[in-house]
Order: sequence, then structure tokens, then C-alpha cells
Amino acid sequence: MGSNNEIYEVVGIGFGPSNLSLAVALEEHRSNEHGNPMPALFFERQPTLGWHRNMLLPSARMQISFLKDLATFRNPASRFSFVSYVHAVGRLAQFVNNKEFFPTRQEFHDYLEWAESSFSDRVSYSSEVVSVKLPRAHRGAPADHVEVQVRDTAPHGTTRLVKARNIVVSTGLVPKMPSGIDRDERIWHSSEFLEKFRKLDQSKVKRVAVVGAGQSAAEIVRYVYDELPGAKVSAIMPSYGYSIADDTPFANRIFDADAVDDYYHGSARSKDAFWRYHKNTNYGVVDDEVIRDLHQRAYDDEVRGTPRLEFLNLSRVDSVKQTGEDVRLTMHSVRDDEAYQVDVDVLICATGYDSMEPTELLGELEGHCLRDEEGRFRVERDYRLTTTADVSCGVYLQGGTEHTHGLSSSLLSNIAIRSGEIADSIAERRSSRQYSAA
Repeated sequence: MGSNNEIYEVVGIGFGPSNLSLAVALEEHRSNEHGNPMPALFFERQPTLGWHRNMLLPSARMQISFLKDLATFRNPASRFSFVSYVHAVGRLAQFVNNKEFFPTRQEFHDYLEWAESSFSDRVSYSSEVVSVKLPRAHRGAPADHVEVQVRDTAPHGTTRLVKARNIVVSTGLVPKMPSGIDRDERIWHSSEFLEKFRKLDQSKVKRVAVVGAGQSAAEIVRYVYDELPGAKVSAIMPSYGYSIADDTPFANRIFDADAVDDYYHGSARSKDAFWRYHKNTNYGVVDDEVIRDLHQRAYDDEVRGTPRLEFLNLSRVDSVKQTGEDVRLTMHSVRDDEAYQVDVDVLICATGYDSMEPTELLGELEGHCLRDEEGRFRVERDYRLTTTADVSCGVYLQGGTEHTHGLSSSLLSNIAIRSGEIADSIAERRSSRQYSAA
């Protein structure tokens, strides 16, 4: 992993798909005529690579094409593409014969682990970045590097200091719970679903409620309904029913690399229009196949006279109270403005995530990062935070840039291009620094 005195060109904070894609881009981006890659090191607080592990449901498929992998849109010849993966594991012919554009989430996760195996010398797991600081003295010149303090998450773990000319923050999204509701052993967020579900004494579960109207909520409803044949499943949503995701060709162009330019250089009015007209491509919507599956199950229940799947639509959870062995939900009906109660054994909140917020992590460096009139970070087109003149090192974000770069800022859709642009920016700034020094 190198010595503490070495200054790395790139230190990545977090090692999920985004920074894995960056590692691939840096590997393939030769920084000079000799073809040497830029020194890079990544820190991840989890013990292994993990991407929505608790939502790897058997029937769940990706919502993007397999071609929107870690590298293909940037480099179709990459040895880290999904096609290279299925070839390497001996499934290319079978995959093609499936005639399926959308692999299962489990297979895509396996692909990520396959790609990650090539970077074990550049990743430190169970390592949490606790602070980012400017060097104490930089002799009046702009600070050209930062000091990253890292703590081993194991008990009595050690801390160390790493120097970086550029940091790339990709700590992921933050699970969001309904206001006033806290997680415990019987109240879960979807991000912990499978882990908690497998620990259940399923024979004792008679009623489960799932809050949410998006893809994760619908997939959990379907899974619980199928896995717990003796339980009643209540789907709680503020809308009348699930809304279908718009995955038509023209709408999907919102995730193209060119659309990032349109959004970034657009006016406040055009940015608002982007979200208003195209939010239904990804947020609070469900794939047609899942919607039809759930409707068929509810219909079959009616035919059999055994209604197990219940849709509590136009409703929201106002409060939650533990009552003995039950979780008592106080519901508010938008339909008639009345309150009513529902008792369940387990409540699952598929209520989404908040964007990555790097302020606390950046610490004192945050004071050198400029903000716009609404208090949000100013971000350059290359995903680099705009900093004061006394800081020349690069601070890049993979996520948390929806206000500047649009809908695809934290999604897989544009991951290869986004990581490539960051790698290009770092390489260009490195070359400029070396040229100036010469």
C-alpha cells in the first residue's frame, strides 16, 4: 500500500461501483508515454465490496442495460466490461442465448466482484476516512495536496495518515426513514432487508407492511408475499397505485453523457424542467413487469377468496408504536382525511435515500470549497469542487452533484463516462503541474 510519506495522485474515499469504475479508468488511462498508471489508493469502511447486498433478491433484475457497465461507454474494448466478464466465467454463449438485455442484480454484483479482484493491491477495506486536512504549512503557496486520516474499523484499530494530490469522494447514498420513525429489530429500512429477513422466525410472522411506492418497495412486497405464504402483506403508498417507470428510448436519453452537458450549462428554468418531466425515469416508479406480477397475485387472491395482498393506497404512516409483540401503525388516509390503525409483525420502509453529503468528511477543507447562492457546493463540469485560490489540489465528487449535473449523478447509467471524465481531469492537471515544475 505504500509508505505514509508518499503522495498519491488519487485517494478514493469509498469503493463502491463509482470508484471501482474510476479505478478501471485510471488503470486504462496511461499518464505518460511510458504507459505508467497514476498512483492511486482507495479506502472502504465495509469489509468487502458491497453494492445493495440486502436487495439482491432472486428475481430482481437491473434497470439498465448490461452495456452500461464500469467501462464500455468509455472504452468498448475494455477488459473490464460486462461482456469480458461473462466470457471470462464461461457464460457468454448462454448469456447471449438468454436474449436478455437486463441481467439479474445478483449476476451484476458478481461482475462487480470479478472486476474488483484486479485492484486488491489498491484498496484498503475496513478502513474509514475520518478527516481530510490541509497541510499545516505550505509556505504561502496554494496547497497542492491534502492529508487524509484513516482509521482501521477493527476493534482497537490503528490510524494512519495518507497524502493525496486529489481525493475522489464516493461514500454512497444515506438510507432515509419516514419522519419520526427509527429502525429496530422489527422496523427496517430496505437497505437492510435480506439480512433482517433471514433472521426472522418466519413461522411467527402473520402480517408485514411495506411503505413506499418505488421499485424497491414493490420488489420487497413481491418477495415477502412469495416467501411467507401464511402472512398478509400490506403495501402502503401515498399514491393510488404504483407508477410505471418511463424506460422508452427518448426518455432514456436523459441519462446519456450529452444530457449532462445540457443540464450543467442550462438555466435554472431548464434544470427544473429536467426534473419535472423526467423524474419518472427513475424516482418513485416501478418496472412494468413487477407491477403486473403484483396485480396478478392480488387478482389470484380474489379468485381463491384468500386475500393476502392488501394495497393501502392514498395513505401514509403518521406514527409507530411498539405494543407487545406488534408494531402499531397509526395511518392517515388522504382519501377521507381519517386516521386508522394497523398492527403488523414487521414494518419495512422502502423510502429511498438522501444524497451523499460530504461536508462533515471534508472538515476544515470544506471552508475552502465555494458554494452557490442556495448554499450548495459549486461543482465544475469535471465533477471537481470549486475551491479558493489557496487550494490547488483536486476534490472530486461521485454523487451529491444532482443540482449541477442532473439525474444521473449518483446512478450507474453514466458511471463509465463520469469516471473517465474525472480520470481525464486528474491526468490533465497532473501534466500541467509537471510542465510548470519543469
